[in-house]
Amino acid sequence: MDYLASVESAAQCGMTLAYHAAKAPTRLAVASRFGDRTFAELNARSNQLVRALRTAGLKRDDAVAMILVNRPEFMEVYFACQRAGFRVTPINWHLTGDNASYIVGNCEAKAFIADVRCAEPAQLALEQHGEDLAIALAVGGLVAGFDDYEAVLKDHGDENISDPEIGAQMLYTSGTTGRPKGVYRPRVPPAVAAAGDRANADTVTRASVAAAWNAETDCALCTGPAYHAAPLAFNIVAPINQGVSTVLMDKWDPEETLRLIDTYKVTHTHMVATMFHRLLALPDEVKSQYDTGSLRYVLHGAAPCPVHTKELMMAYLGPVLFEYYAATEGGGGFFVGPEEWLKKPGTVGRSPTGADNRILDDEGQQVSPGTVGTIYFKAPSVRFVYYKDEDKTAGSYRGDHFTLGDMGYFDEDGYLFLTGRSAETIISGGVNIYPQETDDVLLKHAAVQDVCTVGIPNEEWGEEVKSLVMLKPGLQGSEALCAELIDFCRTHLSAFKAPKSIDFVTDLPRLPSGKIQRRLVREPFWAGRSKQI
Repeated sequence: MDYLASVESAAQCGMTLAYHAAKAPTRLAVASRFGDRTFAELNARSNQLVRALRTAGLKRDDAVAMILVNRPEFMEVYFACQRAGFRVTPINWHLTGDNASYIVGNCEAKAFIADVRCAEPAQLALEQHGEDLAIALAVGGLVAGFDDYEAVLKDHGDENISDPEIGAQMLYTSGTTGRPKGVYRPRVPPAVAAAGDRANADTVTRASVAAAWNAETDCALCTGPAYHAAPLAFNIVAPINQGVSTVLMDKWDPEETLRLIDTYKVTHTHMVATMFHRLLALPDEVKSQYDTGSLRYVLHGAAPCPVHTKELMMAYLGPVLFEYYAATEGGGGFFVGPEEWLKKPGTVGRSPTGADNRILDDEGQQVSPGTVGTIYFKAPSVRFVYYKDEDKTAGSYRGDHFTLGDMGYFDEDGYLFLTGRSAETIISGGVNIYPQETDDVLLKHAAVQDVCTVGIPNEEWGEEVKSLVMLKPGLQGSEALCAELIDFCRTHLSAFKAPKSIDFVTDLPRLPSGKIQRRLVREPFWAGRSKQI
């Protein structure tokens, strides 16, 4: 088979990078503060790495773990694994050393590639799992116990490998409860997967059609950590598969984002609601320095986005915001473009054709439109499992459907609206209160930069509503402002959903994906209690 005959045939064996390297070898593939790569260079180094890993003894389905910041080597490792039949696991470099090491062991890595900036967790993983590793490579500098990545690559040829085979990825969930969990799906031929996952493919197709990639003119900006499912899929894999350049941000900063958009004439990017808040908070004189007119596709998800925030972003950037709601675990997700969203503000879209996503009550029965319940995705044809965790897997399924624990409702037209997570639901006097709804209202107030609402103990009601508020720069908290914010909520919400108290804080804990770690905000208020509800 001539796998470079078309991009479709190249995709069957993980060689889309090689296809575009042959078509446009000198085109920029990736730009970063750690250096740039053309398509030819990125492809050549991926081939070298495959040979290095095979020389060390790695075979089909063996696992490769990497803990790398946003740099070209991340892409080299990823695309090497995709063409060699390896299973790649990017590790969240924000994790503690103990959790990072746990993932190296749990995914059964045979190769481990680490960034010098992650030396401490990398060395702990090597100490605990070194006897199971065939090779350990350090990127960006020397790390004790690791071989130098550059030196090893130089010993191997860079021509395309002759026996490419599609690889796989196993990403780990953020681990908001317990250890991180690997989301694993057994390997199947790509053609079979496509035929069996029409609902999932329909979601991807809608997103891809809206993206309308043009290799000659487009450029993607990766704003989030590449180990996360969304930036990896939308700002690394998608553009490279389309022959489009991508720019990697080392650390997200609102003004630097605007500068990169202006400099590289970025057309596509992925963001989360937190980034929207920070961009909107920039002074007008800063925003006016940069031209964002090249943007035509800003995809966002991963964390709920308040309606008011999204409206302000559309006023700033134009109707270029596209939203998704999906799961690392697979299944047919939701997708909505700007024109459709403006007709249904707050929605994350409708189920794709054939997806059969549902909203169920606690007894597993489907609820009527407008009624809040737990959102269940129709499982993909090749079911995911949480790697080596049968209980977690079983607890996520109801028949052919699985849940992430998110709550929401369908309106009469089948549009989905998110209300929060079941684990975050505040129960006060037997009434369910969804903290995201309170957050969304507070974020509309001119003084509020960010907010997290939680339930705290109340002897009479079980829980009461409390909001922790970050104010915009230059503002100070006061009793008067606290009362003003509570009154503001009561004006826009049912009184029982408004906070009974407000604390002013300077920071809120977030995952790198942008999701607030509501559990961490909530925990101190429940310390020392046998029950957490």
